[in-house]
Amino acid sequence: MGMFSFLKDAGQKLFGSKHEEAVAADPAAASTAAAQAILDYIGAQGLTADGLTVAFEPTSSTVTVSGNAADAETKEKILLCAGNVEGVSCVNDNMTAPAADEPVFHTVKSGDTLSAISKQVYGDANKYNAIFEANRPMLSSPDKIYPGQSLRIPKLA
Repeated sequence: MGMFSFLKDAGQKLFGSKHEEAVAADPAAASTAAAQAILDYIGAQGLTADGLTVAFEPTSSTVTVSGNAADAETKEKILLCAGNVEGVSCVNDNMTAPAADEPVFHTVKSGDTLSAISKQVYGDANKYNAIFEANRPMLSSPDKIYPGQSLRIPKLA
């Protein structure tokens, strides 16, 4: 459990161009719609957890995710899905999962590639596929990462 920070201006565009107006007009309805969009996005990635719920607080741009994941990897991917959404700056982790090491995340910077990140983290650029696989299905290709995106960095066996 904890709070994870994300870049608010980077990520999947789920809320639509009229989101800010909707928040001003009816914050509760906009919050519910945003939470449902994030929950739908998580589901579209094939990620599930028992009792999975998502709440969105528009004034702080914070998502709260609750539920019981089958394993730590699924939990981390759900948190990344919720945070890698344009308009989200923080994810409050209220999820449970079997005990595991503290997750390691990397925020993509301009010019980063999975090979460069792999070289930095593992000392070997050719281990980029471990990072790619750890972030599937959110990543469809090793070449499709963007600045501000948070990636899960797995431990190598």
